[in-house]
This record gives sequence, structure tokens and C-alpha cells, in this order.
Amino acid sequence: MPATASKSRSHSKARSKSPAKPKRPGDVVVLAGTMKGAFLFWSDSKRKKWKVDGPHFPGESVYAVAYDERGGRQRFLAAPRSMHWGSVIRVSDDRFPEGTGLSLAQIWQIAPAPASDPDVLYCGVEPAALFESRDGGESWAVVKGLLDHDHRKKWQPGGGGLCLHSVVCDPTDRRRMLVAISTGGVYRTDDGGKSWRPRNVGVRAEFLPDKYPEFGQCVHKVVHHRSRPERLFLQNHWGLYRSDDWGDSWQDIANGVPSDFGFAMQMHPHKQDTVYIVPIQSDQFRCVPEAKLRVYRTGDGGKSWKPLTKGLPQHDAYETILRDALTADAIEPTGVYFGTRSGKLYASANDGNSWEAIAEGLPPIVCVKAAALGSGARA
Repeated sequence: MPATASKSRSHSKARSKSPAKPKRPGDVVVLAGTMKGAFLFWSDSKRKKWKVDGPHFPGESVYAVAYDERGGRQRFLAAPRSMHWGSVIRVSDDRFPEGTGLSLAQIWQIAPAPASDPDVLYCGVEPAALFESRDGGESWAVVKGLLDHDHRKKWQPGGGGLCLHSVVCDPTDRRRMLVAISTGGVYRTDDGGKSWRPRNVGVRAEFLPDKYPEFGQCVHKVVHHRSRPERLFLQNHWGLYRSDDWGDSWQDIANGVPSDFGFAMQMHPHKQDTVYIVPIQSDQFRCVPEAKLRVYRTGDGGKSWKPLTKGLPQHDAYETILRDALTADAIEPTGVYFGTRSGKLYASANDGNSWEAIAEGLPPIVCVKAAALGSGARA
């Protein structure tokens, strides 16, 4: 992050007055991207007291952040967007090839490849495309197989634009990758990006005449666990799904949730059947159902869901949590974090069983990532 960054002016019950960087293995960093800059929160492994640094890139929206410690690094990446100069990844040069007629509008996701490829990074952008870096982010090239796909001319933008927001790599096969596009749906490559096929069987497109098209679904998020990469979980624009075959087919798992509409979804780092979501009431009223701020957790792959409410407001909480504003660290018990559009940052140090607000009064939060130093985690 740039040395010119100033101290945060946000209100927080858990922060100290002076910012500090983590120094020991197990220290935790939480990166919060907002509509007015990025903030970094630091704590030790107990995650009881937090220190804050920011805003970085003040006045610029930051929709994607990441931490990468592959290959012995301790590297932060952020994608600020200036109203005047557009969207970039810092110290990178991102552009579409000449002759495509496309220009970069927004960077939605920064995704390090598995640890076996420590210099490879991906970023998903608007208009929907995938970029790859093979030198740790110094230079980028568009993935032509997806850019030139025959379906591109038929993809339509969702409410947030025509964005590629989820990048899911197979840790066992570097040729396989899955991406999700709003509103293109899910696509998978099995040949290193040369060709891509839609993988949306069973996923509903409630807003289209054909409710189950080959593509065109408004997918909001896709996650999986590295120990069982073929099992995927998907939050849709109306719909909550699981696939056990790398997206070849999907089944509905909206069992006992107040709404199957939502944006945020996070995999537990150690438990392959545990996923967190924050339901939203509807596409017309994008606040948590019943004005109760509840994180839902499944421990059985979506057969059942439990609301996690301790420490969260259960009345008059008209909050919205966006697709990348829910995350987890790799410490046990796992730390879970999420940010709201009203500028509140919540943390749990016990798998989500109880929560506290570690910051209030931030600008609207659009993405949150977390990592524990020395864990090998890629936030």
C-alpha cells in the first residue's frame, strides 16, 4: 500500500489509536474495500483487539482486494477505481487487446492461483473477461478463449454491470477453472483456458421466459473447498445450489433459509461441508429479511442451515452485504468477517457463533478479505 495513506477516521470499539503491521506467524489481517478507499485491520491470533490503517486510495472505490503469501511473499493487492482514470490493479498495466472495442470498466476479483503456481494471478473484470498474470501481477494478458466465446454477444449486464466476479481454480489440475459472470452464468475450462463451456444445468433464471437456459443466469457467487474441489456452492439471483461434479449439474439446497436471494457466500477454510451466507429479502428490497442481521451456516453441505445472531442486531437492521463482503481466516477456531453497505465491519473469532463490530462509520463496504500470516492462506 502507498506510503502516503492516512489514518482511519472511522469509529471502532476494538481498535487502538496507532496503526501497526503484523509481525508474527498467526497474526491476522482483514482488508476492507469501500466506496471511498481501502482499510486494513490487524490483530494477533486471539483477534480481540484490532489496529487500523487507512484509508488507502482515499476517494476511490475498491471492489477487489487480496493478500498473497505464496512463494514467501507478503503482498497486498487492490483494485482502486478513480472517477477520472478508471480501474487498475496497483503496479499493473491492465488493458483489453486493440481491436476488441472493449475498455476496462471495473476490476471485480483478484484471485491467486493454487500454491503450485506461486507467480500466477487472475482477475475478473467488467465487461466480463478474465485476465492472467504469470509474473506475480507485474503484467497481465486477457484469456482469449473466454474473450472470444460465441456467447459473449448475448451476455447482458446485471444490476452491477456485466462482471466476472468468481474465479475458482482446481488445485489438483491447473487446466481446470470455473468462472461466474453476472448475467452470463457459470463457465468452465478443462484445457487451460483455450475453450469454455457453460455449466448451468439446474440453475434457475427467474427473470427469463426460459427459467433454465443454457446460459444467462445471474450468478452472484461460487465457492469450493480445496480438499474437495469438485463440490461447488452457488448463490444465485434467486437460488442457492450445490454441485458435486464440478458444475456439470446443480441441486437446490435452500432448506430453511428465509430467502434464497443473496450475494455473499464463504467457504469454511477447514470444513468441506461448512458454508456461510447472508440472505437478502428480495431483488426489489435488498436488505436482510425481517430487518434482522443473520449469518446462516450449514455444516452438512446445505441439507440444513442455522442462523448465527449472537452480537448482531435483530431489529431495525436494514443492512445489505454484497458478494465479496464476507470472508474467513485460516486460524482455528476460524475467524469470520463481513462488512455492510452502512459501513459496519463485524468479526467472529469462533466460527461465527458470536460477533462484535470492530469498526463502524466506514464508507459503504463492498469487499472484505482476511488472512492469517504463515498459514499459506490466499485471501
